[in-house]
Amino acid sequence: MVNTKNIVEIKNLCKSFSEVKAVNDLSFSIRQGELFSFLGINGAGKSTTISIISGTLDKDSGKVYVCGYDIDTDVKDIYSKIGVVFQNSVLDSVLTVKENLKVRASLYGYSLPEIEQRINMLSKKLGFEDILDRTVGKLSGGQRRRIDVARALINDPMLLILDEPTTGLDPQTRKTLWQVINQYRQEKSMTVLLTTHYMEEASESDYVVIIDSGKIVAEGTPHELKTKYASDCIYIYGKSEEDVKKLNQKYQKFHNFFKIYTKDTSSAKKLITAMPDMFDDFEVTKGKMDDVFLNVTGKKLSGDEQ
Repeated sequence: MVNTKNIVEIKNLCKSFSEVKAVNDLSFSIRQGELFSFLGINGAGKSTTISIISGTLDKDSGKVYVCGYDIDTDVKDIYSKIGVVFQNSVLDSVLTVKENLKVRASLYGYSLPEIEQRINMLSKKLGFEDILDRTVGKLSGGQRRRIDVARALINDPMLLILDEPTTGLDPQTRKTLWQVINQYRQEKSMTVLLTTHYMEEASESDYVVIIDSGKIVAEGTPHELKTKYASDCIYIYGKSEEDVKKLNQKYQKFHNFFKIYTKDTSSAKKLITAMPDMFDDFEVTKGKMDDVFLNVTGKKLSGDEQ
């Protein structure tokens, strides 16, 4: 029986394209209210899985439950509970912004006053009030992305699926989008399934799953993953290389500082307390999600081999 505390449950999911196993016996769950990051290089199986969850692609085998509904029998019920921002915009470029949103909202059975209210509210939150009557084809990439997000939020979804939503956007647009999304999470307990190539976004997640060749290769909270797969670092300033060598640790030399690698925070603490004279000016940082991804998959997010 499906766990009703989980917004998404996937069990032994498989999907192949000819000889390629895009999704290979995948199983995971997403709890209500979570920001869940789903990471992998291009071609790892992320978008295939998202297309199956959103009901736009048939699976070969396995079970998928979304918002308590079985995707095999209740896909129409699922449609009303989710919002999706795909990698490529699905807006109609010949319609105005307002017309695009009206068409989308009408699919959920809202009255015209309700539709107007929702569009006005989202345009204020996402900052596109001044372009409501502009055709989508004349929008910039950042403007179009704001409308994509508004389209996905128009029905107050229980699950918001974001497939690389901020790729190529300027910092201000990215900040605005995340402010609105986090407001929805706080106020409505909305669950977010995110794929991204920005590891700072993944670092804010409640839970992370990393896949490679359609299989899970690592999962956990960002802290758990960084503790297991990435080294902590100490940045030391104002010391000579001869001094740094006395620490007997792996290090990198930069123009005006040294980066010292340690196994974990406990090891960094022991090193600092053992040789306090070396640490007049320093800072300690946890390993980063970029390091986790590279160490787990052996690949960069661009898809290059290490």
